[in-house]
Amino acid sequence: MMKNQVMYLLLLLTLLGNRLVSAQTIYAGESTVDRDKLPGLFLTISGDGRQIEKDWEEQLKTYGRLLASRGVYRVPNADISSISPEPINLVSTVKAGRTSATLFVSFDLGSRTYVRPGDRAYRDAEQLLKDFASRSQFTQEVRQAEQGFDEAQRNHQRLVKNGERLLREIDQNKKEKERLLKRIEENEKELVQLEKDVETNKGEQEKALIEVDNRKNNVEAVKARKPN
Repeated sequence: MMKNQVMYLLLLLTLLGNRLVSAQTIYAGESTVDRDKLPGLFLTISGDGRQIEKDWEEQLKTYGRLLASRGVYRVPNADISSISPEPINLVSTVKAGRTSATLFVSFDLGSRTYVRPGDRAYRDAEQLLKDFASRSQFTQEVRQAEQGFDEAQRNHQRLVKNGERLLREIDQNKKEKERLLKRIEENEKELVQLEKDVETNKGEQEKALIEVDNRKNNVEAVKARKPN
């Protein structure tokens, strides 16, 4: 049974992996963050927006000390060697919904020199976001597959317990049937004895009636001997 469940999970993950041909959109633009208009990249990923935001927070922590305030994420002196050998000032915001999340990320290479379209660093930044999107979506797919697997296991365990309960009830039913059959047998014996007792009682009643008649006659005879 466990082998079949593992094979089912692996098949499901393979199918889900094929779906990771990405539901993602990346484009350059500007966004106002704390009244400061910044150039950067936008990334939209389909899926659980709140979970995507949490995944992005964890990703940002790998670049350095993360500062978060009112939905704005900052990593001063971020270490992202794929974009620049020097520290980067990274600023990001996330708009998370039920079915998607949109990330805005601004990369300041220093002295407000931002990564922009056409730069070599832009392609690297774009690839960084693509890689994150793929990992985030894969993580979500795995999480959904595991949730489905866990639910299937819980359902199987529930059915097993229900089956065990039914077997116990069958056993109890058999014992109750045996008890009732024994009681019926005892009842039949009791009925036979009662019928015998009734017949015996009839005979005793007849004898008692004869005795009553005899005693009555005796009373009358005694009274007849009354002296004048």
